[in-house]
Amino acid sequence: MKIVLLSGGSGKRLWPLSNDSRSKQFLRILEDGENRQCSMVQRVWKQLGREQLQSSAYLATSRSQVEMIQSQLGNEVKMIVEPQRRDTFPAIALSAVYLYSMQDVSLKEIITVLPVDPYVEDHFFARLRDLEVALHESGADLGLMGVKPTYPSEKYGYIVPEARSHTMENRPEYVKVERFAEKPCEEQAHLLMEQDALWNCGVFAFRLEYLINQLIERGLPIQYEELLKQYDRMKKISFDYEIVERAENIIVLPYEGQWKDLGTWNTLTEEIDKPLIGKGIVTEDAINTHVINELDIPITVMGIKGAIIAASPDGILVSDKEASPRIKDVMKHQDQRPMFEERRWGYYKVLDYVKYPDGQEMLTKRICIKEGRHLSYQLHFKRQEVWTVISGQGEMILEKERRIIQSGDVIVIPKEAKHSVRAFTELDMVEVQTGTELVEEDIVRLAMKWEEILQLCTS
Repeated sequence: MKIVLLSGGSGKRLWPLSNDSRSKQFLRILEDGENRQCSMVQRVWKQLGREQLQSSAYLATSRSQVEMIQSQLGNEVKMIVEPQRRDTFPAIALSAVYLYSMQDVSLKEIITVLPVDPYVEDHFFARLRDLEVALHESGADLGLMGVKPTYPSEKYGYIVPEARSHTMENRPEYVKVERFAEKPCEEQAHLLMEQDALWNCGVFAFRLEYLINQLIERGLPIQYEELLKQYDRMKKISFDYEIVERAENIIVLPYEGQWKDLGTWNTLTEEIDKPLIGKGIVTEDAINTHVINELDIPITVMGIKGAIIAASPDGILVSDKEASPRIKDVMKHQDQRPMFEERRWGYYKVLDYVKYPDGQEMLTKRICIKEGRHLSYQLHFKRQEVWTVISGQGEMILEKERRIIQSGDVIVIPKEAKHSVRAFTELDMVEVQTGTELVEEDIVRLAMKWEEILQLCTS
């Protein structure tokens, strides 16, 4: 079995901590059991490790998330990178074609696809193996996993089974799917529960040949490089609508246990034990109130009940928890650059931005490069940079010249100057950019690995 974890989405529902470059699965606000903060993707990755499934797992993601995944899971994690975001059907199709044409995975192999951020017990991932067995035994086209509902939810879709289930000796129980129900009202949800309907948790399993044949029927390439070239002509449509709801032979495997979609502030804070993360004070009479503060200034909350206060360089949210799911609609017309980004080498925060009447811009960042990490060997066409080293020590390359940098040093990097830096100890710098268009896309990367950078500089 191969596992594909879908890591996509943009960051509106958990604004201001999430943004277009840092989706909800990367927020380090959960606990890992050892009093350390971790993200949803880190939590799931550890759970896969405990079930001995990491070596079979791939992350399907967009280019904008690659460095953040490397920062949180390491550089060895296997990724299938979309050239652009196009919904779950194109992402799963690209993953299947990659496994088939680039990894030589057998057409008989079971591919299991799931979101990268379910909040579940370890037993959930053990159940994936049961789903693989059930798909082999049943001969079905698709196998799904459904969560046994604990209450009549209006937030989830439902999988409605046929009346009779199949139980095999020494095999997991599975149920044939009769139909699907979209998010119902509470009364309909009660009726669905009486029919043993299950919450649809977004887990799909299929033989690789099934999806490859589906792509052939649609006239789509089954070679990875060719599908990449034609990716922009694929329909933006979900896997549910394009494949699942058209399939004729589907089974579902019930899962009984904890499962949550921590996609809104009110559900996420249910799994956060501490009322305060970051600088601040929350008084005892502020019942069921959470403060999550990424700023360096303290937040004090007194007597406010049932609220979420979240602060980051992107903004500040103060909301009643029940109202917090509306943030996506409230912010849908707001368009601003991300003020915080996590990268494979560390992170940066935007401290200040000014655009002058003559078109010149100035952007000030705080950059932290982790010990032993380095920037790519790069250049910029539209800006010059001035670095001031605040703390730490490292090695810098500027136009092939190597030098040691440390606290107090100021370095000027002209436009089009090739440069990189590696941190001996954690390196904290303030970077001031000036130019006509200060965007992250104004980066030409010449080399990524330090050994390759050194070779370029000595050639």
